[in-house]
Amino acid sequence: MRSAVARGETLDQVLDRNLNELLQELRVAITGVQILFAFLLGLAFTQRFTSLDRFDVAVYTVTLLATALTTIVLIAPVAFHRLVFRRRQKAAIILVTDRLLVVGLALLVLAISCAVLLILDVVLGRAQGIAGGLLVGVLGVLTWFGLPAWARRTGAGSAPDEDEQGPPPEG
Repeated sequence: MRSAVARGETLDQVLDRNLNELLQELRVAITGVQILFAFLLGLAFTQRFTSLDRFDVAVYTVTLLATALTTIVLIAPVAFHRLVFRRRQKAAIILVTDRLLVVGLALLVLAISCAVLLILDVVLGRAQGIAGGLLVGVLGVLTWFGLPAWARRTGAGSAPDEDEQGPPPEG
């Protein structure tokens, strides 16, 4: 409600705007997941796959499962929306979609990190694969979760409250 008042919007307008923003974020995330998932599904049917050692097969399995779970979690808001459509539950859709998107992003960091680990392990070696996978994982967690958590905690970049802005400019 505070956001609606601050922006001169009705509650329905805020809900519509929030849902549209979430949908745009989901579109970006799901595209990358679909590409990664397609790559992983095809990988198991290549000739080189049979030469992977147990470690690489285990990493492949974790990567495939993380990507499949990411796909399910990021598509879940579509099913949720469809099942509560026209029931005046847009706030519930936004709440559930927001939570699913965060979980999906966490799974996606895992999937991307494991994919990098697998590829670098096969191409460059185990130590380089582990280093690359860890680097990607840490950077993903820091930029996708740490940086936003820091901004929320410190209020960095927040619009000042109306009291702090002073009187509106004349003209």
